[in-house]
Amino acid sequence: MRTNPKLTKTALVHIVLVLLSIAFAMPLLWMFSTSLKPIEETMATPPRWIPSHFLWSNYSEAIRYHSAELGYIPFLVYARNTLIVTILCVGGAVVSNSLVAYSFARIKWPGRDLFFGVTLATMMVPFPVLMVPTFALFKWLGWVGTFRPLWVPSFFAGAFSIFLLRQFYRTIPMELSEAAKIDGCSEFRIFTDIVLPLSKPALMVVALFTFMGSWNDFLGPLIYLVDQKTFTLSLGLQAYQTQHGGTPWNLLMAATLLVIMPVVIVFFLAQKVFIQGIATSGIK
Repeated sequence: MRTNPKLTKTALVHIVLVLLSIAFAMPLLWMFSTSLKPIEETMATPPRWIPSHFLWSNYSEAIRYHSAELGYIPFLVYARNTLIVTILCVGGAVVSNSLVAYSFARIKWPGRDLFFGVTLATMMVPFPVLMVPTFALFKWLGWVGTFRPLWVPSFFAGAFSIFLLRQFYRTIPMELSEAAKIDGCSEFRIFTDIVLPLSKPALMVVALFTFMGSWNDFLGPLIYLVDQKTFTLSLGLQAYQTQHGGTPWNLLMAATLLVIMPVVIVFFLAQKVFIQGIATSGIK
């Protein structure tokens, strides 16, 4: 019996992809399993994948952890702070990057290509190089201990998002802009009424990347936030750990799973638009 080489190759590719997916999902499955275990089973030897009994109450305990000592529910405070910072970052990134990318893609001005090259070159500068001077600047402004160092920079655009949006804007026919100019539209009107509505997939990609980066950001809050009431979720998870043993690993895993779930949900809801935005922006 002859086999179809193309079908065999497709089957092998799918098998490899399934195996790789299972391998990448193992840490998440272990996290979920540990979040439902009694504390004595979290460090059992040999490790147990399936708890002897499922403690769904670990999630409510993780949310209320340390609330009796502090007088408030810290997890909910962390979630509120993270949501505030994330919304401001997403809004700032979408507005600033779309404006800057439009000027690089569809407006001719002296030195445009040179400035675009310099902008791309900034992606080569690692964050640790800028960390000390940036901290000194925000300290001079009196912003250390507030949310401003976390969201204000998003209103000044970023090289990667500028590049992504610029590539997408260049796929929009210039004839649309020229026809609008003949009808008397200003450049800003062309941007808001023609280019932006056609750029929803690319804008969604920028918003999604910014959301994931801001929601999961640990180093920024660690550097700039001082008061525990201003902590974000990524930084607040440290409260579940102890330096001298006794860390409630089941509660920590439950809290961690609650933290990452919004990112997973948002990604799956926006997956189709996300792939469309990447495929049509020149990053293939």
